[in-house]
Amino acid sequence: MDVAAFRRAVSRWHRVHGRNLPWRDERDPYRVWLREIMLQQTTVTAVIPYLERFLSRFPTLADLAAAEEADVLRQWEGLGYYSRARNLHKAAQILIEVHGGEWPREADALEQLPGIGRYTARAIASFAFDRPTAIVEANTERLYCRLMGYVDDPRSTAGRKALWAFAESLVPRTRPGQFNQALMDLGATVCTPQQPSCDECPVSAWCEATRLGLQTELPRLAKRPTITEVVEAAVAVRGTKGWLLRRRAVGERWAGLWDFPRFSLEDSAATAALPIRELAEGVLRQTGIRVDPQEQFAEFRHSVTRYRITLRCFLAEPTEITELSRDDLAWVPTARFQQFPLSKTGRELANRLHHSLFA
Repeated sequence: MDVAAFRRAVSRWHRVHGRNLPWRDERDPYRVWLREIMLQQTTVTAVIPYLERFLSRFPTLADLAAAEEADVLRQWEGLGYYSRARNLHKAAQILIEVHGGEWPREADALEQLPGIGRYTARAIASFAFDRPTAIVEANTERLYCRLMGYVDDPRSTAGRKALWAFAESLVPRTRPGQFNQALMDLGATVCTPQQPSCDECPVSAWCEATRLGLQTELPRLAKRPTITEVVEAAVAVRGTKGWLLRRRAVGERWAGLWDFPRFSLEDSAATAALPIRELAEGVLRQTGIRVDPQEQFAEFRHSVTRYRITLRCFLAEPTEITELSRDDLAWVPTARFQQFPLSKTGRELANRLHHSLFA
């Protein structure tokens, strides 16, 4: 490959056809970092309003570092994968307390911060500090597989090594951030997963997949894991002071967020109209409070990794007046639901309660 000619072709194309993203040419490392973390597992369209809202609440690194974790999680609510938000908070505190608010400029140093992996570290170094580091993410992974004619799984250990080495061979020493963005735009708009626009591609002359007629077959990713169906119960316990919420513990899904008592139902209970014993035991196990289950009033479906979850939502009342002595439990009136960070389905349940006859 004539690497110099390849770079020129990519740069010319990008000047005319690059995506007009709201952060194009952004050099602030704080903003670059936030957007790259948000874009993990999330689309550009979905990220834009969240990024704007997050920056409005935490306009600077110092603001984020000084915030309460619950406030950070509340602003993140709806984006999912909440460990990203917790790591953002931890990394901000380290940058303020250990680095004096100064960002490391090299990828290897950035990678030492919580939640910053190989790609994100190189994205920050490249976009914010114009360091000549390569980037491999979903769009460039696909582009590189086709350019190389790579027929094995690119996400295997050998595949990642091959793609990163190829990417390193392409990145220029001048304006590497702009070049990396051009490659990402090329993958997103021309070298698409389905029906790539090879006739419009500025680098088709260097594409091994085009030469071999394998454009629609590459990349060859390993098969996705089998989806497992799961039925869970969420129990809305109504006391005299509001609804019972529980902060999820470290090690649980959505750790640090508040939620209604929630747990899996065994097969026999999952099909029962009102699995009274299982509901009462589940709430007692999680909260220490004895309840009398009343009825099912809602049902939601959502997916988490390889699980497709049916969430059955039940009403219940405590069997006695209960004062809470644990800081991970709270009685919350519907008017205060907005003050608590909840999971997506937890928020849907809270909204349903707020607008129901039960409020």
